[in-house]
Order: sequence, then C-alpha cells, then structure tokens
Amino acid sequence: MTAALVATALGASLAGCSSTGGKRAEERAAQAAAQGRAAVNTPKWTFAMVTHSGDGDTFWDIVQSGAKQAAVKDNIKFLYAHNEEGKEQAQLVQSYIDQKVDGLIVTLAKPDAMRSVVKRAQKAGIPVITVNSGSGESKKFGALTHVGQDETIAGEAVGEELNKRGRKKALCVLHEQGNVGHEQRCDGAADTFEGKMEKIYVEGTNMPDVESSIEAKLQSDKDIDSVVTLGAPFADTAAKAADRAGSDAEIDTFDLNAKVAAALQDGTLGFAVDQQPYLQGYEAVDLLWLHRYNADVLGGGKPVLTGPQIVTKGDAAELAAYTKRGTR
Repeated sequence: MTAALVATALGASLAGCSSTGGKRAEERAAQAAAQGRAAVNTPKWTFAMVTHSGDGDTFWDIVQSGAKQAAVKDNIKFLYAHNEEGKEQAQLVQSYIDQKVDGLIVTLAKPDAMRSVVKRAQKAGIPVITVNSGSGESKKFGALTHVGQDETIAGEAVGEELNKRGRKKALCVLHEQGNVGHEQRCDGAADTFEGKMEKIYVEGTNMPDVESSIEAKLQSDKDIDSVVTLGAPFADTAAKAADRAGSDAEIDTFDLNAKVAAALQDGTLGFAVDQQPYLQGYEAVDLLWLHRYNADVLGGGKPVLTGPQIVTKGDAAELAAYTKRGTR
C-alpha cells in the first residue's frame, strides 16, 4: 500500500467514519482534499522544505505542487525556501530549526554543507526526510528516509537506452558544478554505455552560455551522436545548439515537463528520464505526516524510489495532459 493510500485510509478514520459508512468516509476525505480542505483532523503541524534549486527552476515548481497538495490533505502548514549554494541552503534549514517547525524536507545535492544542520535538526527532535538528492547520505545523516530516484541507477538506465539506440559517443551536460547527483547520473551512464561518454560543464544560470558551449563542442567533435542534459529546461537549449552546429546528434534529457513531452512527440528529443517530481513532494509531506501521527517509516528507512522511468515518443501523448497541468 502506498503512503498516499495509507494516509487516505487513516484520514478517513480520523474524519469520523461510522460502523456502516467506512466507504462513504473515505469518499468524503478524498472530496475534502480535492476541494482544498483537510481530510484529517490532526493538529496543524508546520513542515518546511529547503532545496538546492536556483531561481526559476520549473522542476521545483512541480515538486512544490505535490507537496502543497499533500499539505492540504494532511492539514499541514507548508513552508518553502531554496538556495543553490550549499552554505546558504544550510542557513535556511537552520532558520526553520530556530522556528521549531514540526518536520523538515531537505535536499542533499551538496551533502558536506548540509551534514551538520541535518544533525542539528535531529538533535532538536525535528524529523527530517531527504528528497531528490542525497539517497546515499540520507540515512548516515540521520534522516528518516529518502524520496527520489537513485541517481546512479538512473544514469545506468540512460546508458542502456543509448545502447539500444545504437549510439557511439555521448556528451553529458552538467549544469551545476558541485552537485553530486549530477556527477552520479553521468558516471552511471558511462558505466553501462558501450560507447564513449564525455562530460561538459556549463553555467546553468546562463542559458546563452549553455547553448554556445554545447554548440562549440558539437562543432569541434562531429563524432558526438547524442547529447544528454540533466534537466528539462536544458533539453530545448541543447536542441537549438545542435541545430546551430549542424549536428545530427540526438538530444536526450533527464526530467519531464510540457516542453519535453511536446518535443518527444515531434521527434526533437529522443527520450527523457522521468523521476516524478510531483510524487517526490507529495510523498515527502505525506510520510512526515504519517511519522508525526503514527511513527510510521515507509520502506524500513531505505530510499523510496520514484524513478527512473524512460519516456519515449510513444509515452509522451499520454503524459502530455499531466505535464500541462504541472504534475508531471
């Protein structure tokens, strides 16, 4: 049973189901959540999420969308803050510890910067769930569990997909230096890819620089037949760079959004790796609620995987409606 279903079932009982109306109570709970009302009568706990997102990163809008939906259902006050610099992210977490929030959700893209503050949260009695980045460090740092995809496994899936497509030389584009998850993605792909994998580091906050860097690389190395970007916003930029460079390299990407779904459908992109960010946000909040309410820990403390799922042209049409509403 998933955490979402468990929460719904528990919420139904908390809402006051009668001996003859269990099913009706469940339906009322689901309807309440859909109408923006809490499906439970537990206390108004406050949960805060602090991520390594930069400004304008649409991926994190999807994560927040899931978290906010779960927060409504679970009667949670949800707070969100972000900073792409590890030190500043840790300071934001400390500010929420000082506010004595009831639960924390954090990313560990730069784990060395976050180790101490996660330990301080634990010492303060604040349960922590890590999300998206840091599956390898989560348990060591004292978090309850991790929700996301294993980045190495996701990378390995990319390498295997490139093999299926007959690719011989791939370029992996890293847009955030120091992000251990990005390195794991590229390294995982290199481990399973039977061709040659090269890395290129770009400044992800400067799209013109990203485009020119990829274009220059493709112009100088005509053997590159695949470009793998590590985030949905960079796929379109890589496609433009390939076009300007006169390259036939296939563009593939991690993550999914409406533009990526459309590009898969029209053949601009080859495939995408979906890690279901909406589910990451939703499950993180739901699992914190379950822990506060019932001391539950899903998965026995092991990572709760939300990906990877390889999405191709054949899948894109089905997912298009979800990407347009911002949940995939």
